[in-house]
Amino acid sequence: MKENVASATVFTLLLFLNTCLLNGQLPPGKPEIFKCRSPNKETFTCWWKPGTDGGLPTNYSLTYHREGETLMHECPDYITGGPNSCHFGKQYTSMWRTYIMMVNATNQMGSSFSDELYVDVTYIVQPDPPLELAVEVKQPEDRKPYLWIKWSPPTLIDLKTGWFTLLYEIRLKPEKAAEWEIHFAGQQTEFKILSLHPGQKYLVQVRCKPDHGYWSAWSPATFIQIPSDFTMNDTTVWISVAVLSAVICLIIVWAVALKGYSMVTCIFPPVPGPKIKGFDAHLLEKGKSEELLSALGCQDFPPTSDYEDLLVEYLEVDDSEDQHLMSVHSKEHPSQEREQRPAQEARDS
Repeated sequence: MKENVASATVFTLLLFLNTCLLNGQLPPGKPEIFKCRSPNKETFTCWWKPGTDGGLPTNYSLTYHREGETLMHECPDYITGGPNSCHFGKQYTSMWRTYIMMVNATNQMGSSFSDELYVDVTYIVQPDPPLELAVEVKQPEDRKPYLWIKWSPPTLIDLKTGWFTLLYEIRLKPEKAAEWEIHFAGQQTEFKILSLHPGQKYLVQVRCKPDHGYWSAWSPATFIQIPSDFTMNDTTVWISVAVLSAVICLIIVWAVALKGYSMVTCIFPPVPGPKIKGFDAHLLEKGKSEELLSALGCQDFPPTSDYEDLLVEYLEVDDSEDQHLMSVHSKEHPSQEREQRPAQEARDS
């Protein structure tokens, strides 16, 4: 009797499975967790892609545990993040802790599980786009016109405590252009752009990125029309150059006058004369040779009178040599000697 009951049960199950297979009913396909994101390091959300439902209603649940723990927890919020998501509020979010999670898909035909995903909230931060993007053309009188861009950080991020640091990036292009021009703005929330094409309509967007994490999505585009006269007036340029040149010239003249030197003196300074230690230059000007020689240390130098006698003797010897030369010359030219003798006697007398 029992064998008949067991055979009937197996037959019923096989018939049921055959009916399900003929109707296309199968266990659910394997789901996949494809993204986790935190906008501010305080909360985060994970999303998954469901597999095939097997032709039957399928229920999904996310379970997780923290590294170092064995107790499993179920997702605290399936609504805030939208369909096929799990949201972790502040009370469920821990920094510097790794979450290990998986998704379970179940229908009448069975269950399937996703692969385990390891999540560290510190490295999944992706902020919201910046807000209140404002664009304006500035045309100051004394400077070149520029495009002024200003924005505000996302509201969910508190930058005052220093817990969060945001970097910004701007992109813009003419309305009909294909390529974007990108500018890195750092941590500032204002930016100036000078090189623009007059008469063009520009699209401007901004995004932000934390110190650890990913770039946000681009903010909604803001349009700005650049005026056709978006250039600096040439007259203003020449006036600025003239004023600057005049100021430089005045500074140079004032510096030279203050020093009391001429331009030649500044360029070619005078060369100092030689100096002898212990020598009085006034002695040379007065012509006192004895005092001059004494100052130079020439103690045994002959006096001036003896020097004049020697000079006379030298002149006499020199005259004798001249007379000797003249006598030799007269022998060779007696006619010229007779002509020069009266002149010589006149000089001797």
